[in-house]
Amino acid sequence: MTTTDKHTAMITGLRELATFLEANPELPIPYEVSALCFPARGADAEMTAEVDRIATLLGAEVDAEDASYGHYRTGINFGPVRYGALAVLAHRRARYDAETSYVGCVEPDSAHAA
Repeated sequence: MTTTDKHTAMITGLRELATFLEANPELPIPYEVSALCFPARGADAEMTAEVDRIATLLGAEVDAEDASYGHYRTGINFGPVRYGALAVLAHRRARYDAETSYVGCVEPDSAHAA
């Protein structure tokens, strides 16, 4: 699928969602809707440059508070709808990989399970 096709498909899907919600007022409305872009995985400098580029296009700032979590993020809100971009930096990806490296390797003794 080309970038143009993806762009068109996203816009069509958002319009279809709006039409669907409008036609079904008995449905609960989500707390928020988020359209989040991730730059291609690469060196931190490349990923943050892409987020910076998106921030410029949006006329938005990069969220400095997320840096302590290893995230480099920007975005803008349209009421409860958010469009944003997020780069997960290398040190955070490495930490996540380390934290999840034993997933599935240790099983609790079923005799002691509640």
